[in-house]
Amino acid sequence: MSRKKDISLMRKTIVAGNWKMNKTPSEAKALIEELKPLVASETSDVVFCVPAIDIPAAIEAAAGSNIAIGAENMYFEESGAYTGEIAPNMLTDLGVKYVILGHSERREYFAETDETVNKKVLKAFEHGITPIVCCGETLAQREQGVTIDFVRQQIKIAFQGVSADQAKTAVIAYEPIWAIGTGKVATTAQAQEVCGFIRTVFEELYDKETADQIRILYGGSVNASNAAELFAQPDIDGGLVGGASLKPDFADIVNYNK
Repeated sequence: MSRKKDISLMRKTIVAGNWKMNKTPSEAKALIEELKPLVASETSDVVFCVPAIDIPAAIEAAAGSNIAIGAENMYFEESGAYTGEIAPNMLTDLGVKYVILGHSERREYFAETDETVNKKVLKAFEHGITPIVCCGETLAQREQGVTIDFVRQQIKIAFQGVSADQAKTAVIAYEPIWAIGTGKVATTAQAQEVCGFIRTVFEELYDKETADQIRILYGGSVNASNAAELFAQPDIDGGLVGGASLKPDFADIVNYNK
């Protein structure tokens, strides 16, 4: 179910880059310095989610600009014997505003589950960090016709115990796994169909007012040539951008409407 365009206009577009495991701190600083003047935008929120080791350099480089810095993951405990993990207050102490949670690569390679994603979502809200919660199906699931059921389950479990006021501030990233880094992109109709469905799930969980405020992104081989068409859809409020966020061309995605 799609929403009228006037409702979608209430939601500010967000273009978030997921750097994954790329860029040293010095490279991160250089890229942000290069992109800063190119991504200055009053119409879109711009977020760079960077490797943890890059966060201090990225925060410093982005100072005074419209670029918010996010993390790519965090743990759901405050502190303790969790070697290699990052606590939420470590992120907020540096000035991190967003965190990607439940990315398909975390689920596939690091055994994350819907239940651990839920714990992380709750902890992010507790610390005032905006979660970018990822969901999406495999190619096999799409071909089997279970995309909608699978995504509904991911969303419902991820938001267990989350209040409506918290949910309104969340960002959802729909990334069909078969489109991540493959060059394959869901058709505009496919992307809008699932993003519109995700909004109806939030209406089921909460109410229409809450559902209408949540920003839903499409991710999966987003680039400058397809951004404008995707972001024009009534239930797509921006993009979670992978490889293209590591290049100056990222500015063309941010400025998709110019």
